[in-house]
Amino acid sequence: MASTDITSDRKRPDGTPAGPVDRKPDDLAGLEAGLDALDAVQIRRTPVREVLLRKVLPPFVAVALVLVAWELLVRAQVTEVYKLPPPSAVWDSAREMWLAGTLLDVVWTSVSRGLLGFLLAVAIGTPLGLLVARVKLVRAAIGPILSGLQSLPSVAWVAPAVIWLGLNDQMMFAVILLGAVPSIANGLVSGVDQVPPLFLRAGRTLGATGLRGTWHIVLPAALPGYLAGLKQGWAFSWRSLMAAEIIASSPELGLGLGQLLENGRSNFDMPGIFLSILLILFVGIAIDLLIFSPLERWVLRSRGLLVKN
Repeated sequence: MASTDITSDRKRPDGTPAGPVDRKPDDLAGLEAGLDALDAVQIRRTPVREVLLRKVLPPFVAVALVLVAWELLVRAQVTEVYKLPPPSAVWDSAREMWLAGTLLDVVWTSVSRGLLGFLLAVAIGTPLGLLVARVKLVRAAIGPILSGLQSLPSVAWVAPAVIWLGLNDQMMFAVILLGAVPSIANGLVSGVDQVPPLFLRAGRTLGATGLRGTWHIVLPAALPGYLAGLKQGWAFSWRSLMAAEIIASSPELGLGLGQLLENGRSNFDMPGIFLSILLILFVGIAIDLLIFSPLERWVLRSRGLLVKN
């Protein structure tokens, strides 16, 4: 079999070149095939049908299984009916609210508050996270405080917020901000910390410094960590809002999901309580499927990580 001579960069002990090294054509062919395989990896956009089957259907199947188990427990009479109502009673409660025209209003009251509060938290937490991540003195001063605020239960802020601001929407937004801003800022700080230094040096070489470097280098590279912080920030926003609505219920605030849950407890209306819990769970699943899951797929696709197996 013929061989191909490829000059080696090896040297003899006296410093002179060691001479050509024989390599078989099969080795070169294997190397070329491997490079072609790498080039052949194609990024594709996931079809809507596949997204529905892989992302939307499993949560609904899980909910259906929970409802079946719930009905079996009721029929087995593991406890009194007034403690564990059947799913049909919860459905009747939802149907009554729907016919009265209040069901969507209750859901929208809480969702609109939660989304607006979350957007305000993003507007505050993003520059705060960048400042903490990029300025060492600010990180030393504020970093531990942000971590402490993130671990503090949001319900602890309801009482002082009511005293400071009264029973109004401003109080709700204050509780949301105090719960969500630390999570968003810490997520961005974590993302910036994971940016390879080579990216920053390359950006400075190309003239991307200051705000330009932050916008074109730091933020895109830190996007996975930032997205994780946004997702956690929404969870804290929603939990903070529910805590505020449960504790600080008032006619002037309107009827939200938290107030609906508290009204069910006050009236010992277990179907109403379970309905409130299911609606809160439904909103959380819907926001994740409609907003954060597409964002995660976009980030993976933009980095070449979402490929067809």
